[in-house]
Amino acid sequence: MDHSEMAVEYFKKGYNCSQSVAAAFADEIGMSPETVLKTTAGFGAGFGRMREVCGAYSGMVFVAGALYGNADPAGKSAFYADIQELAERYKTQNGGNSIICKELLGLKKPEGTSVASVRTAEYYKKRPCLELVRLAAEIMEGYIEEKEADRAG
Repeated sequence: MDHSEMAVEYFKKGYNCSQSVAAAFADEIGMSPETVLKTTAGFGAGFGRMREVCGAYSGMVFVAGALYGNADPAGKSAFYADIQELAERYKTQNGGNSIICKELLGLKKPEGTSVASVRTAEYYKKRPCLELVRLAAEIMEGYIEEKEADRAG
C-alpha cells in the first residue's frame, strides 16, 4: 500500500487530516504511528477545528520537518523555501489555491464548536478532506523522491 492509500485509510478510520497524512509516513520518519498520531492530533481541522491552516498540509509540514528540518538555526531559510514550495504545489493541485481549511471547505467562518463532525456518507460527499489527504500524501511522496535524488545526485 502506498502512502496516499495509507493516508486515506487512516482518515476513514476517523483520524483527522493531519494525523492521516503524517501517520502514513511514520516508518519513513522513524516514529511509531502512535507517536505521530498523538503529536499531530491538534493540527486537524485547521488546528483544533478553528479552520485555519489545512490539516492535510500541516501533516506534510510535519513529515518534511521530521525528515529534512534544520537542527541548526542557520538552515531555516532553505527549509522555509521548501515549505513554501510545498504550499504552492498543494494550492495549485487542490484547485482552490489555498492552504486554509475554511476556504477549502467553502466556509465563511469556523462553525464555532470544537465538536468534530460525524463521518457519514453525507460528510464524505460534501467535504473534500479525503481527497486532500490523498493529494497531500502524493505531494509528500514526490517531495521525498526529489530530496533523495538530490542527495544521491
